[in-house]
Amino acid sequence: MKIRNLSIVLLIGMLIGLNPFARAQESSVDPFLGTWALDPDYESNRVGWIEIRQEKGYIDAEVLWRWGGVYPVDFVYVEGDHLFIMRGKDVVREKDKAGKAVRTQHQISWFEMKKEGDDILSGIAYFPNRNSVGIESVSFTGKRLPDNSPAPDLSKVKYGKPAQIFNSQDLSGWKVMGEDAVNGWKVMDGIMVNDPVQKEGEEHIHYGNLRTIESFEDFNLTLEVNVPEGSNSGIYLRGIYEVQVMDSYGKPLGWNNMGALYSRIVPAVSAEKPAGNWQKMDITLYKRHLTVVLNDQIIIDNQAVKGVTGGALTSDEFIPGPIYLQGDHGKVSYRNFVLTPILE
Repeated sequence: MKIRNLSIVLLIGMLIGLNPFARAQESSVDPFLGTWALDPDYESNRVGWIEIRQEKGYIDAEVLWRWGGVYPVDFVYVEGDHLFIMRGKDVVREKDKAGKAVRTQHQISWFEMKKEGDDILSGIAYFPNRNSVGIESVSFTGKRLPDNSPAPDLSKVKYGKPAQIFNSQDLSGWKVMGEDAVNGWKVMDGIMVNDPVQKEGEEHIHYGNLRTIESFEDFNLTLEVNVPEGSNSGIYLRGIYEVQVMDSYGKPLGWNNMGALYSRIVPAVSAEKPAGNWQKMDITLYKRHLTVVLNDQIIIDNQAVKGVTGGALTSDEFIPGPIYLQGDHGKVSYRNFVLTPILE
């Protein structure tokens, strides 16, 4: 057994008050299997997601916690009616004169959870401080998500009346998110522009995301977007699923590319244009399945969405939500928004 895994087992033993080398009580992962929408006890960004799987001879999991992507965990362990999930990251403590790491520690955070009913769980997440003094503990609840249904037949979809959700004159129907956020959005020559300028050597300015006041269920959304070199934004569908807007021309395919469902679905092909060009996006969200057509090429074809993405407004995937655009990442321009609701 590797020292790292041994330390995890010892840690679990201390947490649950058991001798880690004693015979464990009967345990089963079955009650935890599946995907769960998590609600962490924070004042803002109360979003999480976890999938727990039984593999051949071991348990595995993936976690989303508030922001960022969906990542595999280091270790999963069930003991009695509790499940423990460990995530770690290397922290460089010391470097030599050439900048090479000479002392690295593996910092571990962990989640402890138990079932509260067939489809409900509760738990606590622990995040040790980087300086090794003190720990943040955050309680959370989880609700089991139903399995995705088979891919819907898009040829049978009935649409409502198309609506131009951006009037090309001002930001009527939209609002900046965050009470303390700075507004970097404006309308110029019929184009919605976000320019979150940061001043070198000064404190970082937090610019706000922009959302529609109205909320939507399933729909088709078409728009045009222009991304400068090195810039980055995102289009959140119903406020929970981020379709990536990124200068990724010429880069290998990945879940961070233009048109990807961030951290979840990699485009089938590269269809982005070089930075500075207007690019067309045609996005359909229907019954938790996503289709993305970028510059007239299908890059995501009616694929199931397994959960929310980082930065989502809620972990509930079954309520209406707004279109929201990331505003704190980089300069970006949008035009010609048309949203057509799906009636069934």
